[in-house]
Amino acid sequence: MTETLNARTVREWGERYSNWGRWGAEDQLGTLNFITRERLLAACAIPRTGQAISCALAFDQNGPQTGLAGRHNPIHTMLADGGDALAGAQDFLPGGFNYADDAVTMPLQCGTQWDALAHVFYDGRMYNDRDIRLVTSGGALANSIDRIKNGVAGRGVLLDLPRCTHAPWLEDGFRIRPEDLDACAEAQGVTVESGDVVLVRTGMMTRCLEQKSWSGYCGGDAPGLSVYCARWLYEREIAAIATDTWGVEVRPNETPDCFQPLHMISLRNTGLLFGEIFHLDDLARACAEDGNYDFLFTAPPLPITGAVGSPINPLAIR
Repeated sequence: MTETLNARTVREWGERYSNWGRWGAEDQLGTLNFITRERLLAACAIPRTGQAISCALAFDQNGPQTGLAGRHNPIHTMLADGGDALAGAQDFLPGGFNYADDAVTMPLQCGTQWDALAHVFYDGRMYNDRDIRLVTSGGALANSIDRIKNGVAGRGVLLDLPRCTHAPWLEDGFRIRPEDLDACAEAQGVTVESGDVVLVRTGMMTRCLEQKSWSGYCGGDAPGLSVYCARWLYEREIAAIATDTWGVEVRPNETPDCFQPLHMISLRNTGLLFGEIFHLDDLARACAEDGNYDFLFTAPPLPITGAVGSPINPLAIR
């Protein structure tokens, strides 16, 4: 693998690994089309113990956001609480019955989340050859997150790279290549199949939580998938890819003249759903305990009209 990687490579590989038109001109699901009814029914038969494990980071002020791209951690506000009731603010309610209410303000990509197919684009086009003018100040008129509101549910597979390399976590800048993914799957005794949701643990979040510091997590150097994984993701017909990092792919990026090249190829052209900021440690421990690295996976987005991302609480049901 000595090929020079640059913006030209991104455009060439984008054409090579494109699914534009594969499911028709009106398609807005992308690779989620690989999760057929048959695949979903098969996934429902996987759970062995009935154990459900969340893969979400807590949505609170202790999250990883430091202001990059205008993102901030969730701001949770109480609209009505016990103090209001005690102060008599709810005395208009009959019988002494009271209530609490609250609100949250946050960027949709500040925590565990899916990127919609309208999230990235280049040369004026996004997934399935749609004009980026469809993404307006009022939201996306196509490829938005609500288009997949019927959910992301199917067979999930965890590839625990640190455990396979006998390290607590991968170092920043570590490029996960296709052969690393294959070797990890083989070591874990699991086969990656068409329609799978693949969760890749790098251990970066583990390190940040252990060291009590999010320094560099958002946009800084990080382990992640190499752009060479674009072919692997395309040929294996992966339905969705997610990691415990800020942006799935390795940073610094391998292309000096293109930001997040794997996003540009796999999300824009392949139509692959990207998941970011997943908390995979609990799942990794459970999988290591019994040696089973596949599970029923479900992580439907919030059907926010026109949104280009959505916070989620992914569940691995084992």
